[in-house]
Amino acid sequence: MKIVTRFAIAAAASLLAVGQAGWCQAAAPAAPPVSQAVAAPSVIPGLDGDWDGTLDVATIKLRLVFHIASAPATGTTATLDSIDQGAKGIPVTAVTKTGDKLLFEVRVIQGSFEGTPSSDGRTITGTWRQGPNSIPLTLTHRAMGAAAPTANRPQTPVRPFPYREEEVSYVNAASADKVQLAGTLTLPQGKGPFPAAILIAGSGPNGRDEEILGHKLFLVLSDYLTRQGIAILRVDKRGVGHSTGSYEKATSLDFASDVKAGLAWLRSRSDIDRAHIGLIGHSEGGLIAPMVAADDPGVAFVVLMAGPGENGTKILLQQGALILKAAGMSESAVAENTAGRAAMLKLVREEVDPAKLDAELRPMMASLDKTGSMSPQAIDAQVKALSNPWFRFFLSYEPAPTLARLRMPVLAMGGSLDLQVPPRENLAAIRAALAGDKQATIVELPGLNHLFQTAKTGAPSEYSTIEETMAPVALKTISDWIIARTGAAGQRRDGK
Repeated sequence: MKIVTRFAIAAAASLLAVGQAGWCQAAAPAAPPVSQAVAAPSVIPGLDGDWDGTLDVATIKLRLVFHIASAPATGTTATLDSIDQGAKGIPVTAVTKTGDKLLFEVRVIQGSFEGTPSSDGRTITGTWRQGPNSIPLTLTHRAMGAAAPTANRPQTPVRPFPYREEEVSYVNAASADKVQLAGTLTLPQGKGPFPAAILIAGSGPNGRDEEILGHKLFLVLSDYLTRQGIAILRVDKRGVGHSTGSYEKATSLDFASDVKAGLAWLRSRSDIDRAHIGLIGHSEGGLIAPMVAADDPGVAFVVLMAGPGENGTKILLQQGALILKAAGMSESAVAENTAGRAAMLKLVREEVDPAKLDAELRPMMASLDKTGSMSPQAIDAQVKALSNPWFRFFLSYEPAPTLARLRMPVLAMGGSLDLQVPPRENLAAIRAALAGDKQATIVELPGLNHLFQTAKTGAPSEYSTIEETMAPVALKTISDWIIARTGAAGQRRDGK
């Protein structure tokens, strides 16, 4: 599967792809329209209802559901859900029957399913095709009243919680359009004042829970830390959820400005310990947190979760090569792809004329699509993403000079299997940049991926199929480190 992210550059071999792997984190696919009419309004009898199936791809199992309905005006139409990828309502372009063969075309992801119904009409046995992939698939008609499949996320906390929650909002007065940011503040039981942290999400239009493929990373992390006596503020990005402003026009500098507004708001509260307010950033959030802390000596601590130590160009090239290797691509093919992407990124950095950039990017993008599976619409989306202000900023921004200015406790942690912000290069760069900060701690956690899940390969294709949202060792590492520096242990609430 290819994971949908804000910006596409590393082409991971995968199924149900509506995008390509992005620089720092996978984000849940945006829901397409709920339905789409078939090419001709013909009704195919006996299909209406929900049909469940599972694609078996090496060590990965992806559960699919086709929702089929018929009406005289539209004929037989369908949508597709990929349960384990968190994608719902993918439009099935056409449902047709020729002889005893049924064909479901899913053009938005360049996929199709062709199969033969059983004599009793309860199953359809056939083949799922997408790009070069052909995989056996059997669909079974779901019994009336049977429960729909769901992705299992056992770490997602369930109310009631043993702490307090407040829905909050505040204005970033420094922003041009006076962005109003909305979020959730969780507070331990008791009067306080409590040490606190702001959670800063990675790239993509993330809400306060930083939900990725059904995994609510920041909800799990905030729940864990609040139970240990640490107040947590998590916020919808500008232009996302209940926050105002433009997400599409924002760069990391704008998101940093929003974090500064969050710090000012926390400092205004009597139940928050002003001397012990820190920042916890994941992925791009690990780039933003140092931007804020370097200019604010009042920030008590900084936690970088898979934060970048190198510029975006280097990270993207490293990431792309690692993901393609994990997908089984040969060394020579990886080298060819990397060279093509390097030329494309160079063009994005250097070409200032939007029309020239657009005209030159399109053939370069098409040349990287060796399988010919990318539609013109997909190429349009990729070109638009590559020329986005956020992306152009990210390609050239050097984190090291900012990191070198930090003079507060810093925990930089990465997973040894992180293929999106590779730990060997990035933790080494962070270690070098923080050489002047004697309070810095650098930790590589074995066997964890970019989301800090316990993984087998670290490939983004695993994210959705791993039930664990965040490994206990990662949660404990962050909590213990903060407690040791803030005295939060005296406020611990295990909630058990």
